[in-house]
Amino acid sequence: MLTTGVLRSWARTALVALGEARTQIDDLNVYPVPDGDTGTNMYLTWEAACQALPEGDVSFPDTVAAFSRGALLGARGNSGVITSQLVRACGARLAESAAPGGKDLAEAMVAAADAAYGAVAKPVEGTILTVAREAALAAERAADDGGGLAKVCLAAAAGGRAALGRTTEQLEVLRRAGVVDAGGAGLVVVLEAMESALSGRRRPRRQSQVPPRVAVTVAEPGTDLDADGPAYEVMYLLDAPDDPVRGLRDALDRLGDSVVVVGGDALWNVHVHTDDVGAAIEAGIAIGRPHRIRVTHFADLAPREQPSGRAVIAVAAGPGLAELFRAAGAQVIAGGPGRRCSTGELLEAIDASGAAEVVLLPNDPDSILVAEAAATAARQHGVRTAVIPTRAQVQGLAAIAVHDPQRNFDDDVVHQSAAAGQTRHGAVTIAVKDAWTMAGQCRIGDALGVVDGDFALITEDLEDAATGVVDRLLGGGGELMTVVRGKDSTPALVDALVRHVRRSHPEVDVCVYDGAQDRYPLLIGVE
Repeated sequence: MLTTGVLRSWARTALVALGEARTQIDDLNVYPVPDGDTGTNMYLTWEAACQALPEGDVSFPDTVAAFSRGALLGARGNSGVITSQLVRACGARLAESAAPGGKDLAEAMVAAADAAYGAVAKPVEGTILTVAREAALAAERAADDGGGLAKVCLAAAAGGRAALGRTTEQLEVLRRAGVVDAGGAGLVVVLEAMESALSGRRRPRRQSQVPPRVAVTVAEPGTDLDADGPAYEVMYLLDAPDDPVRGLRDALDRLGDSVVVVGGDALWNVHVHTDDVGAAIEAGIAIGRPHRIRVTHFADLAPREQPSGRAVIAVAAGPGLAELFRAAGAQVIAGGPGRRCSTGELLEAIDASGAAEVVLLPNDPDSILVAEAAATAARQHGVRTAVIPTRAQVQGLAAIAVHDPQRNFDDDVVHQSAAAGQTRHGAVTIAVKDAWTMAGQCRIGDALGVVDGDFALITEDLEDAATGVVDRLLGGGGELMTVVRGKDSTPALVDALVRHVRRSHPEVDVCVYDGAQDRYPLLIGVE
């Protein structure tokens, strides 16, 4: 029986599989200027759906609805929009049953294939549509023979694989290139993930149905995305009633090709290739409210070197800190109080890294949201990006210290997040004005001790503030203390602090580095 747990397992298994296969799928594109990359678009669409999955004890219909809406809102490119329609229609049928089984799944797949064909203005065989239909028919035959959920699932995956292999002969451009359809290949990956989640069987990767590209061809004149085809891809979400949407498809079909309009219940995802961007958007305005409009000029997409590898980008608050991060393998952006980095700077650094996977270390509470915004934008361009919400420089140092580019991306993020989260942080500084703090009222020139982002004590000199901060940080235990000297620090201050730790906490190791940061003579971290 299909359950919320099974749906989550399938969705996440498929996301991992699409992530592993997306470069191979991207390479199957046979057009000289593809609209983005099919594998990347399907991965990003699926990732958006997975991110929308609710946690906790949620009913199956509510889980399906959230997953479907996430796919619709996050759909990317032609293949992503069709995938979102398949998910939506399949989910709507499954949600009608209290305990969906094999027959329900087969009926849902048939409904999904029909809906996908209906969403495309001019369906073409030998594409993802064909694979969806043949997989659904295979599932239907298995259900008619009395097969249960696992058998139906196995039949659907097998039917999809067989259909994918035939796409090479169904489209001349694929036959000449010697490859299968890229969108269909992505759908087979999803079907195989479903097969794995429902049957417990996982196909060995060597049997992947995503074959290597064996030849390069140029599409014949007049075909989609050749030099004579439309110059722009236009996508937007549209708030509009259901009835006028058929007219919208017809209007867009007159403006260009690759028209796909999916959705329902007054929310639609619109996709078209056209030379007249304004008219494509105005067609949506005529029946509703377009938003999240994305316009891509195909000439800007190719040729570009494919990103590869992994980068860690750290925001450093001083030149010494920058050298520490670089020595540990990070790329660095200057930041800190008074010169915090922008989303644009982070995006430029992500692009300059040339990496397919990026970890961002903001190292400052006021830069976390900026990093999140940059990560969201980077993901839209196919870069897998994670933000570790480091609130202090010493947390960033703890994270980069455990970075291992040989681990898979998720494991690396988990290890860095754990290291940062297990690092308590403090600092000492001098008050530059009278103010009320968590520790009381301070005066200009007072020494202030900061613990985990809050002012914890007010003293007359920095040495007392530093030892007070250390005692508070070590009150809950600790094995390693990191001290980062600021630009205004003195050797006497550091020596006094180290002596205090060795006398009061002899079990703690102390490492001292030169950070050269402004405003804070000492930054302190305890792991």
